[in-house]
Amino acid sequence: MIYQQKLRFSTKGRGTYNISEQIQECIDKSGIKSGICNLFIQHTSASLILCENADKTVREDLDAYMAKLVKDGDSMYKHQDEGPDDMAAHIRTILTQSALSIPIYKGRCDLGMWQGIFLWEHRTNFHKRNVSITIMGE
Repeated sequence: MIYQQKLRFSTKGRGTYNISEQIQECIDKSGIKSGICNLFIQHTSASLILCENADKTVREDLDAYMAKLVKDGDSMYKHQDEGPDDMAAHIRTILTQSALSIPIYKGRCDLGMWQGIFLWEHRTNFHKRNVSITIMGE
């Protein structure tokens, strides 16, 4: 069986947003008890990550590290059509992930105890983000 759905998330700017609950709701709707859930973000300036879900300082540290690694408005960037964070956001997305595959076990995302599914917004302003979900199994 295959189940597909698209979700739309609103971000408030750069940072991580826990979307685990919304993904689990899709799995519940699918009725699939054993299989795989594939997630794909339809953007080039935001990404998907599996990350620590209990201590938000882990994600704050990731943001700080990424800010040091990929600076907004760097003079070497030619592409700055939408502002100084534009090209940096594209680079951050390439360094992370646009898709995730999560196993489904007994009708649940088979995540580790401290894992969560996060949308990582790389732009500084708010955006609407689309995530395509494909769930396959039985």
